This record gives sequence, structure tokens and C-alpha cells, in this order.
Amino acid sequence: MTDAQQTADDAAPPTAEETGPAAVPLLAPREGVPEVTAEDAALESVVAAFAAGSGPVAVDAERASGYRYGQRAYLVQLRREGAGTVLIDPVACPDLSALGSVLSGTEWVLHAATQDLPCLRDIGMVPEQLFDTELAGRLAGFARVGLGVMVENVLGYSLEKGHSAVDWSSRPLPEPWLRYAALDVELLVDLRDALEEELTKQGKLEWAHQEFAAIVAAPPAPPRKDPWRRTSGVHKVRRRRQLAVVRELWTTRDHVAQRRDLSPGKVLADAAIVAAALAVPADVTALAALPGFGHRMGRRQLQQWQAAVDRAKRLPESQLPQPGQPVTGPPPPRSWADKDPAAAARLAAARAAVTAHAEELRLPQENLLAPDTVRRLCWEPPAGGEPELVAQSLRSLGAREWQIEQTVPLLTQALAAGA
Repeated sequence: MTDAQQTADDAAPPTAEETGPAAVPLLAPREGVPEVTAEDAALESVVAAFAAGSGPVAVDAERASGYRYGQRAYLVQLRREGAGTVLIDPVACPDLSALGSVLSGTEWVLHAATQDLPCLRDIGMVPEQLFDTELAGRLAGFARVGLGVMVENVLGYSLEKGHSAVDWSSRPLPEPWLRYAALDVELLVDLRDALEEELTKQGKLEWAHQEFAAIVAAPPAPPRKDPWRRTSGVHKVRRRRQLAVVRELWTTRDHVAQRRDLSPGKVLADAAIVAAALAVPADVTALAALPGFGHRMGRRQLQQWQAAVDRAKRLPESQLPQPGQPVTGPPPPRSWADKDPAAAARLAAARAAVTAHAEELRLPQENLLAPDTVRRLCWEPPAGGEPELVAQSLRSLGAREWQIEQTVPLLTQALAAGA
């Protein structure tokens, strides 16, 4: 039995349901709401202050998802002992590489780091060391890991709510929004310290370090193949010519959205794309009668969308998209019983074993081992099925060493179920 198994029952933190409701004080910025850094001279002072600071640095970024094209940062918040809290406008100061450089070797503390790291990378900020408080909360067994809930349950303070989904590309940013943004990093290092202590008690701190290192080492995500296939409702579209309409409308919308710096959904709704694909309208008049192409849309816009539909109509059969995406991994598990009953038996045994062990460790099953990793291992198990070979397969699929240590005995037995 591991240290984590021995201590999990005693050390797992209580959930909000277990502790019951309690009045908690509303957090306020310790130094007040800082002014936004939006000039090079002010940025130089920030760089100097954070270079002279000590300890980990809390980092957060605000995007304008749903309002603007892409996932760029529109506000960056940082806090460090000795430097205080700063808010930086990355539109006015688009190159923060000097700040990233002086923080090299410093541990960065983020909440849900994978959401913010891509936009931070775009402005020159890339951490070498990381502590992700959301992921730490998952490993520690917290049922709810949102920042506000974690700060309240762990530190006993309530964060302001209500500004997470606002348009952060607005200028000037209202003072209540800036206060909200500053509070996101106010207690992040304190939360990090408390979670580190909890993980240490549970014997999981090394697991967390391995997870954080994997996030830092991960390369930028490659561009999605056929991103138009992610259009909401596209599963209703069955015919190849109709799928071509989806593709042409999606591509046209993406070009317009990028040019106008708008969220694609504000240019044309997914539901409108699907409606046009199902109807394949003959002309602008027919298009205007469809949902999403109503009277508020000008004739020039309607002509633009109809031109995309017409391009799809003219495509030769050889250029029409196939109904499904090429399968690069195992088939859907629901088909395993027919395609390979032995693989289906292995998967059922592996899922049950991993789920049961995750419950013992009080962490989500997907954090113990990614479901896709389990599927790939069960579909193409290593010949012989020895523990060393199972470990090698897991390693090649990206599993961390702590995950391998925890799951190899279970998976070795599960793979034998289909032998």
C-alpha cells in the first residue's frame, strides 16, 4: 500500500457539503486596485519590481472569448511578495518577454494553467516551473475545484463574482472588473501553500510535481484537422454535399471573423450554418427565409453566404468531404463487442479496476489515467502482457511515472481478462 492509500481516508479534505454553509468574509485587494500598466516606461518599472521580488509569482490572464477572434490575452495579472499586484494591458504592451525573462527559474502559480498558458506564450511569457492550483485540488480530492470555491473552502474568503464572462477587450476597463481581476491573484500563492501541505499529508506531492512538469514540457497544440467538423449540430448533416456547405460557410465565417476580430459566433451562428447545409438554398431569397439569416442581415451579407453555398454546390464529387473523420485510434468502445470481444473484455476489466482505485485514492479517474490511454492500451495490448511491457506501453502513451506505478498491477491483470 502506498503512502497516499494509507493517508487518503484520513487526510482528504472535506467538501462544502460535509462542512455545511458558513458565512465567509468578502476578499478585498490588500493594496487597493492597481492602475493598469499600459506604457513601456511603466512596464520597465514592473519588470524591475518583480525581478526584486521573492518567492512564487501568481499569474492569471483574461481573454475575450465569445467577443473577439482567437484566444489572445486582454489583461494579465501578477502578484509576488515584495512586488505586490500588477495589472498589465497586453494590447498596449504586447511584448512581455522581458518580464518572462526575469521570472525564469521562478515558480509560477496559475489556476487551470492549460487555459492561460497559450495566450501567455503568445506575449512572451513561458514558465519553467509551475504549480497549478486547480490540478492540485483534483489530486487532493476536492469535489469542486473552481478558484472561488477553492479559496472559500481552503482559505475562508469569498471572491467577487460576476465578471468572468465580460468583454475584456473593452477599453477602458471598469474599476469593478479590475478589482475582480486583481483578486484572482490576491490569494493564489496562499492557496498554493495550503494545497502543497495537503498533498504532502496525502503522499501525493510528487505526483503533482510530475503533472506540473508535464504541462510545462508540453508543446503547443497543433492546429485542429478539419476544425469545421466541430460546428455545433453538424451531426444532423448526413450527405456529403451538405457537409461541403458546412465547410464552405464555416471557412467563410472564419475569414470574416478574423478580419473583423470578432468571435465567429457573432458573425454567423452554428445553427444557421447547419440550417443552410440541410436546406442547400437555391438563392438569396431562399437563404433569407432560413433561421439565422433573418431581416437584420443585409443583402451584401446574404450574398456572401449564398456564394459559399454555391461554391459547395459546384464542387465535383471527388472534392466533397467524407461523412466521418478518419479514425486514428481505437474504434468507439460501443463497437468493440462486435469487432473484438476479447478487447471489450479487457476494456471492461481495466475501466472497473482504474475507477475503483481512483475512488480509493480520492481523485478523479481521468487524473489517475486518461480514458484514451486505457482504451488504446486495451485495444492494442503489448504482446505477452508482462508488467514491464505494460509500463513501457503506458509511458509511450504519455502516462507519468506515478500513474504507471499506481496502475500497472491493475492493468496487467485486466489485460489477462481478454487473453
